[in-house]
Amino acid sequence: MNSILVVDDETDIRKSLRGALEDEGFKVGTADSGEACLEALNTRSYDVILLDIWLPGIDGLETLEKIKEHQDPPEVIIISGHGTIETAVRATKLGAFDFLEKPLSLERLLILIKNAMEARRLRGENREFRRQLEAKSIIVGESVPTKALRQQISLMAPTNGRVLIYGESGTGKELVARAIHNQSLRRDNVFTEVNCAAIPEDFIEPELFGYRNSAVSGDSAEKIGTFERADGGTLFLDEVGDMSLKTQSKVLRTLDEQRFTPVGAAEPVTVDVRVIASTNKNLEEEIASGNFREDLFYRLNVIPFYVPPLRERIEDVPLLVKHFLKEFSARYSRRTREIADDATDILMKYSWPGNVRELRNMIERIVIMNPGATKLERKHLPPLVYRDGSRRSATPEFSSLQQARSAYERDYILKKLDESKGNISRAV
Repeated sequence: MNSILVVDDETDIRKSLRGALEDEGFKVGTADSGEACLEALNTRSYDVILLDIWLPGIDGLETLEKIKEHQDPPEVIIISGHGTIETAVRATKLGAFDFLEKPLSLERLLILIKNAMEARRLRGENREFRRQLEAKSIIVGESVPTKALRQQISLMAPTNGRVLIYGESGTGKELVARAIHNQSLRRDNVFTEVNCAAIPEDFIEPELFGYRNSAVSGDSAEKIGTFERADGGTLFLDEVGDMSLKTQSKVLRTLDEQRFTPVGAAEPVTVDVRVIASTNKNLEEEIASGNFREDLFYRLNVIPFYVPPLRERIEDVPLLVKHFLKEFSARYSRRTREIADDATDILMKYSWPGNVRELRNMIERIVIMNPGATKLERKHLPPLVYRDGSRRSATPEFSSLQQARSAYERDYILKKLDESKGNISRAV
């Protein structure tokens, strides 16, 4: 828009600034008081406001406070002929972009206006980016396990407790981690993830902790590790069970001390990081096999989460299908279409060994390969879902008494949650 509002009680200053800024290609409005400024903001939006301190009625600082109450406020540059350091500091604390003393230097003013407009543009992009990220953390489904999962997230997300998320591959463990972050006190800070299974053992430690002084041969002289990048935010260690014992030891020390020494560095780095980890392995079995440190397990397993496989919440399939149809139709510029009931029935009979990830990939493929279909029907489904016509047996075989007891306990808990309509407190 490149629009500016000049707020000053002196007519000559308003006229001169308006003329100079319009010559530079800006759209310029004027106001002679704080009240007039606020009224102008209620009728249209501006990118930047040049706001005088001394005004009749409410002064510039009070006007600034009210401007910042708007949902998407413009950047404010304070101008004054009687400025003091104290006034400048207070204006900055109230959210002013900068402070200029009269008489104004047009060259400096133009630089400030350009920087202020760029800052507002970046703020808007950041807000849209955050909105998109929040959309990626929506947990879709109305089954009892899904409702219980959402309730558990809302209870513990505002804390700083470490979380260990269990679940098969493709169930949505990263989605749960993002949902926890977006509902936490750290949501305005960074969410950083590391897939421990995808990084070779020789590179996982530099990836987590960084390095200095060409400690890694053939690479640049310095790398900031993910622990340091996540300072103040959340670090998600995906598939932590695949981490080597050597790296586990250093992660353990970092969790205990909230500091670490990058590879090749002389001085330690202090961080404030909330760690969320996930695994598709049974870590207790990994501990018994000597593949995972027991003390690290207890550090990570402060708040355990279990993400059930899709076959245990099969009633979520219709909602997930609609969600993915909407997502991919928008991504590939296709008209949003519905799915026939008989096609949905077939999808609900499939066992989904790849869980939600498999369903998502299938819907994406269907949307791409059937651009002209107005409604998705049985014929559009891949042959795979027909070959697997039924879910797992109602009486599965168990390899141990512990597995059978765990399955019974899970079914009992789900039954109680169903009776209490997903309310954990009532189910206890």
